Amino acid sequence: MNAKKFVAALAEISLPNVFNPYADQCDACDLDNAATVRRKNLRSYLQAVEELAVDTIWMGRDLGYRGGRRTGLALTDESHLTQFAARYPGSAPKRATRGPLVAERTATEIWAAICALPQPPLLWNVFPFHPHVQDDEMTNRRFTSHELKLVDALNRELVSWLNIKRIICIGQDASKYASSFGVEVECIRHPSYGGVSDFRAGIERLYGPVLKNVASTQADLF
Repeated sequence: MNAKKFVAALAEISLPNVFNPYADQCDACDLDNAATVRRKNLRSYLQAVEELAVDTIWMGRDLGYRGGRRTGLALTDESHLTQFAARYPGSAPKRATRGPLVAERTATEIWAAICALPQPPLLWNVFPFHPHVQDDEMTNRRFTSHELKLVDALNRELVSWLNIKRIICIGQDASKYASSFGVEVECIRHPSYGGVSDFRAGIERLYGPVLKNVASTQADLF
């Protein structure tokens, strides 16, 4: 497996009430070549991760409509693309949307932590697309068991191809899934819905006091 083949396989998947950022076009937000841009974003990212020999995944649940739906990058919104390129040398993330930059609260907290780490993890999701409520694309919902089955083989291919040794799950949905991969699994609280303090405590538990230089006045966004 390589980045080009992996992204191409993702782009072939089509499901109702699911936005595939590597194949689909959002009429409300996207540039004309948005899907192409997002495929390139992910390809260059995976190539950078492979070059860095990253062996840890931070795994969330699925893409959100303010973040990965727009960028094609897990746990990453448009306001953090500059930091993204700096932390993953060789990646070349570009905007795929028009209008003002859109920030996502979860991505803001995730990236405050990533920028403090000596080596960044691979950011990924259990379900690498954006599931939404029927007839309302600007919503988030949990993926179904049927939807997960259609991406499970690709997730396992990713873990094997990149020789992943540890999965740090951001929330319980990811934890339940990752336990079947046969690698070390840790779980920390998702920063949403009042979980910022517990999320930060989880990072400190796993990485030590790396967040000491993050401004203590950073707002609890949730």
